[in-house]
Amino acid sequence: MKNIVIIGHSSGIGKALTTLLADDHRVYGTFCTTSEHIGHTNVTTHYVNILEESPDFSFLPDTIDGLVYCPGAINMKPFARIKTEDFLIDYQLQVIGAVKAIQACLPGLKKSASPAIVLFSTVAVKIGFPFHSIVGTNKGAIEGLTKSLAAELAPTIRVNCIAPSLTETPLTGHLLNTPEKKEANAQRHPLKKIGEANDIAQAAAFLLGNTSQWITGQIIAVDGGISTIKA
Repeated sequence: MKNIVIIGHSSGIGKALTTLLADDHRVYGTFCTTSEHIGHTNVTTHYVNILEESPDFSFLPDTIDGLVYCPGAINMKPFARIKTEDFLIDYQLQVIGAVKAIQACLPGLKKSASPAIVLFSTVAVKIGFPFHSIVGTNKGAIEGLTKSLAAELAPTIRVNCIAPSLTETPLTGHLLNTPEKKEANAQRHPLKKIGEANDIAQAAAFLLGNTSQWITGQIIAVDGGISTIKA
């Protein structure tokens, strides 16, 4: 039974992943603004404000087999209306927050026989979309962090990143809040449907597991084909 730390485990992809892993692993999940108890004996929930200068990671187990960093934001604005602070706020959450979590977990990860880190990007890094400059910039930094850490931490710790397209979660609720919006977004994808949290969670579980032992430094698209296929 592995020890898996999921930062942001109580909503969306983090919740789906926690549910997927809980029967076979010990999950140490964190929440900040959203707390939804997942009733399982193998799941413990901890409040962590990742935006604090020194977040409280005292709950971490001695040995950590996997770390998943889930917090994200979708802040879409015309570039001309964006303030510097808009970039910095998202950067603190998505990039600096990931750095803090990884540094806190490194001692425990180094004690594992097969440790892995999973981060999240977006298809908007590979494909330019209007009004995605904040999202693309910050997730682009995550992709760079993934590759740099994969090189630095090899061969001990594997580091990979998942780049989804639009996925139905609470974070994307404002983009998919009518049947018309759902259908229009589904039709943009070659597979003609919107991704679900479990689609992404399954990919993350694979990257954490023993069957992905020869995979590191990868940006893996789970995006209904939109990044490589013309619909």
